Amino acid sequence: MSQQNAQFAKETDKKGAFVRQQSAFRNHVTADGSSGYPAEAGRYHLYVSLACPWAHRTIIYRKLKGLEGAVSLSVVDPIRDEKGWAFREGRGHGADPINGFAFLSEAYRKTDPNFADRVTVPVLWDKQQGHIVNNESSELIRMLNSEFNAFGNAEVDFYPETLRGEIDELNGFIYPAINDGVYKCGFAASQEAYDEAFRTLFAALDKLEERLATRRFLAGARQTEADWRLFTTLVRFDAVYVTHFKTNLRRIADYPNLWGYLRDLYQTPGVAETVDFDHIKRHYFVTHRRINPLGIVPNGPAIDFDEPHGREGR
Repeated sequence: MSQQNAQFAKETDKKGAFVRQQSAFRNHVTADGSSGYPAEAGRYHLYVSLACPWAHRTIIYRKLKGLEGAVSLSVVDPIRDEKGWAFREGRGHGADPINGFAFLSEAYRKTDPNFADRVTVPVLWDKQQGHIVNNESSELIRMLNSEFNAFGNAEVDFYPETLRGEIDELNGFIYPAINDGVYKCGFAASQEAYDEAFRTLFAALDKLEERLATRRFLAGARQTEADWRLFTTLVRFDAVYVTHFKTNLRRIADYPNLWGYLRDLYQTPGVAETVDFDHIKRHYFVTHRRINPLGIVPNGPAIDFDEPHGREGR
């Protein structure tokens, strides 16, 4: 059994449903340093993939919070082979400038020599202590949102105190049904598991389509964490998930409100430059040989994210 197939088996339950592994490293950077990881400009480094929706969250936050000068970043090759995420020279990716690692797995082993699970992105690396701080994207974006305010734009807040309950509720609904739901469709190992994930996914999208009929963003008039967590899934949906993960009941472009909402987010200054469809498509269609054995990357679809969204008055 190949390493990729072995990992699929490890994250598949008895009914053939995909069950995502838990993130292994869960320390936190704090503004006051009480965690042992004080927020400092230049101390931390993000390892990311432009293809990965989870890593994409952190790239967007780093951009919109103005933290490019405080938190350095390097990008792995979108093609992930049996050895995992690699640092190779190519368009939009390159060598590891911090540790000289050839593979991201080296960062994991340096942090925990006994680590034996799937190596994932994003990773926040502590240059001073020489190990991984955290590899859970939902926690990393919270840190980037609030703990580095001394070094970025403190006025940008995607997790405002008055909306936290609503944001948490939205995240709790969207993550299992949509963010992870597309993967549950694509990585299902039985028809039963696929059918269940498929129904749940489109029921959730239908519900959000209705919600967005009367509000510009998920929590109202302002962008929040819930929007950016959803965005990185939606922006990949029509180009990849519809075909590759068989989420083909409807495209996002077939939902008037979701499609306008997606374009609205995409047109936020700075966001479009974080979206790289070459990396995205090559990663999914070449890496997942269990799903796409020949590794042929489709040329389409043609999607105009710059079309006026018309959502300003909601």
